[in-house]
Amino acid sequence: MKIEVEERRINVNGLTTRYFKAGNEGLPLVLLHGDSASALDWSWVLAKLGATHTVYAPDFPGFGDSAKPNREYSLEFLKQFLIDFMETLGIERAVVAGNSLGGQIALRFALSRPEQVAALVLVDSSGLGYSVTPLLTQFAIPVYGDLAITGCKTPPGAKMRSWLRATLFFAHPSRVPDVWIAEQERMAQMGGFLEATLSSLRAQVNVFGQYQVLLDSLGQLQMPTLVIWGTEDRVFPKEQAQDAVSRLKQGQLALLPDCGHLPHVERPELFSAELSKFLNQVVA
Repeated sequence: MKIEVEERRINVNGLTTRYFKAGNEGLPLVLLHGDSASALDWSWVLAKLGATHTVYAPDFPGFGDSAKPNREYSLEFLKQFLIDFMETLGIERAVVAGNSLGGQIALRFALSRPEQVAALVLVDSSGLGYSVTPLLTQFAIPVYGDLAITGCKTPPGAKMRSWLRATLFFAHPSRVPDVWIAEQERMAQMGGFLEATLSSLRAQVNVFGQYQVLLDSLGQLQMPTLVIWGTEDRVFPKEQAQDAVSRLKQGQLALLPDCGHLPHVERPELFSAELSKFLNQVVA
């Protein structure tokens, strides 16, 4: 049976929010995208996961086609958005999965509201170690980051930025889907998107690396947790995944070979297989 993926919009605490929904069976699965991205990143796995779960993939405020208020995009603000999003849709308990920034939001949500998280999935997540590529920490430098995003708003700048991000985020940039490149170009030229990107990035890193690190809190988690990581991730080294799993009470590790920072985009079939295997084991 073919699983349809629907694009929807709702009001979440005053903010227009786009999200994708797939499937109507099983426990809800909420997918959270990374910084400077959108829910479109999950397009390559939504139908597959929707065969066994009711899947929701929202655009965070400031990203994709959601509202982009002029404000600070703190980790607390984004966590509260997740709380409000689930409440608005009546999702009382779910598997929560997140990539990069989305992983850290999922983790913070699980730590603060464990009763609502049946299982947790951290995909090349931020917040699990201090190391991060200098290609991102440079944007934490005052003024420099603000000047950099100005040039990226023009069509040539948006195109160059998209290809530079592809080089950083994928093990094989030549195989990046055209749809992903087009979405990056489109968003860069949207009012408020790059400002939100810079604000949320600075909420995670400074010039020395990540400063919002939650490793010491991982032992508090009681729910089954899967850590998925691309072995060729140039943003966060795979050792962060291994360290994180060693601190979890019910942790599993899936290292995806020949894969970068976005395994659900670069190796969607392998990603879906690993996630489905985990969910079959731990979710009733």
